[in-house]
Amino acid sequence: MIRTERRGLLAGATLLVGLVLGGGDPVYAQSTLSPAEQRGMTFVRANCSRCHAVNKFGESPLKVAPPFRTLHLRYPVENLAEALAEGIVTGHPSMPEFQLDPGQVADVIAYLKQLER
Repeated sequence: MIRTERRGLLAGATLLVGLVLGGGDPVYAQSTLSPAEQRGMTFVRANCSRCHAVNKFGESPLKVAPPFRTLHLRYPVENLAEALAEGIVTGHPSMPEFQLDPGQVADVIAYLKQLER
């Protein structure tokens, strides 16, 4: 009986850790991201999640900010590479300007691409 309870507690703890590391998104708790996708996820969570939904589920905190999982429906995500490298400037003043180095661009694009799956 005690072994069964321990297994249950271990499974629950494992799921909790996965959810925390996955930002509350069970898909990320169960999937394995490449190193580039992981770095891209870290970047967008740190810099974009205040306004955008950056996971496969959930609403954007700022209603006018599109969820990242839908960007590929608007245009090919690869097309963002140049804008990320040169600096994204939008028509609304609340979005900060970003200019990423080539490695960061590749990581963010890799992360956005995996959101399409």
